Amino acid sequence: MAIQDKNTPAHERDHSAEAIAERLNQEREQSYLRDAVLGGIDGGVTTFAVVAGSIGASLPGGVVVVLGVANLLADGLSMGVGNYLGVRSEDQRREQLRREEHLEILEVPEGEREEVRQIYAAKGFEGELLEQVVDVITSDADRWVDTMLVEEHGIGLEGPNPVMAGMSTFLAFLLVGLIPILPFVMQSLNIGGYDTFLVSIALTGIAFFAIGAYKSRLVNRRWWVDGLETLALGGLAASVSFAAGWALRGLADM
Repeated sequence: MAIQDKNTPAHERDHSAEAIAERLNQEREQSYLRDAVLGGIDGGVTTFAVVAGSIGASLPGGVVVVLGVANLLADGLSMGVGNYLGVRSEDQRREQLRREEHLEILEVPEGEREEVRQIYAAKGFEGELLEQVVDVITSDADRWVDTMLVEEHGIGLEGPNPVMAGMSTFLAFLLVGLIPILPFVMQSLNIGGYDTFLVSIALTGIAFFAIGAYKSRLVNRRWWVDGLETLALGGLAASVSFAAGWALRGLADM
């Protein structure tokens, strides 16, 4: 066993036999960062689009609050439920495939062994070593099925909790989606004397940039690049909505 001291580079310490064993034996925690980022971006974009469209149509601040809150709750719930159903569908598909693979192992075991053989032959295994791999994998039904799920169907053995995924999306949608209408809520309470739309633009822009910068953690990109990208896309959506509201402003008086 190699002896390491404090001067050993961190990447070497992380790849020692002991460190690898400890890391592999740790219980893996599901991350819901993707779900929260998805909800936050959609909440900010859609709610500010409602605000921009309402201002473009010259609607009163109270109407902006009503439309904004209605959109916040309805779209937020829709996003959360949609994400929940999507994740739950993946779980159901995984379990269905698991049952089908167990059944195929019972009914056509040689055919399933051949599938394993061809999968690992494509990875470069051959001859006696290939047969040993096939024998090891097919000696345990659960391991056999797990292998087919990953290698044949391309799905993970575990997925996120559907309830947690849906709640992460819903709460992030509410939190970020509230920002564009917050200045109008404050105005309706007679708090402050400022241009509510300009403040809404500024706060929403900051939120868009912050979400994009935080999202960069998922893809290992420069934080300011993702921040500016999300700000630009959010601004584009808001501009389109504002233009539509302005073009159709006459309908608000009908």
